[in-house]
Amino acid sequence: MSTVSINESQFDLEVLQYQGKVLVDFYADWCGPCRMVSPVLEEVSNQENVKLVKVDVDRNPGLAEKYGVMSIPTVYYFVNGKQAGKFIGARGKNEVLEMIK
Repeated sequence: MSTVSINESQFDLEVLQYQGKVLVDFYADWCGPCRMVSPVLEEVSNQENVKLVKVDVDRNPGLAEKYGVMSIPTVYYFVNGKQAGKFIGARGKNEVLEMIK
């Protein structure tokens, strides 16, 4: 499935109005754990047909604040626009798969 980098103005359309499964990765380019979890999220996205949306917290601080992101990476899982899961910190593929099942 596709990976999309978005800003605050695109969040509603790309996540809340999207009919389907979405992983939202709140990250920063300088974050080591973010770089570790990114390929895991991309693999899960492709394997499970889940849209992956990336939000750079340095460029979108209002969105990070709105969703209570205090540590990164923080990954939210949405189904049909509703939050269905969340984790903080780097996770392995099996843990991500368990959240979206």
